[in-house]
Amino acid sequence: MKATAELQVVPIGTGVSVRKEIARVVELLQGQGFILETHAAGTDIEGELEEILAAVGVIHETLHREGNVRLISFLKLETRTDKPPTLAGKRL
Repeated sequence: MKATAELQVVPIGTGVSVRKEIARVVELLQGQGFILETHAAGTDIEGELEEILAAVGVIHETLHREGNVRLISFLKLETRTDKPPTLAGKRL
């Protein structure tokens, strides 16, 4: 099932700047072949629902393995039955 999502990953306890961790999140998502749009407060994702959900798990596992003790993620998902959701369809 196609889906669009907005993902915000918040590393806790890593200091003021989280640029390195967020760059890693984007790198992991790019490696999955999703259509992505990054913005100041998160990343928009277009892909298969199950693959998006699995990618969030991989992100948490990877960042924890790389030394991040605590992560909080906010995930908004959209699925539709009338047509496939796309990021292009969300632009004003």
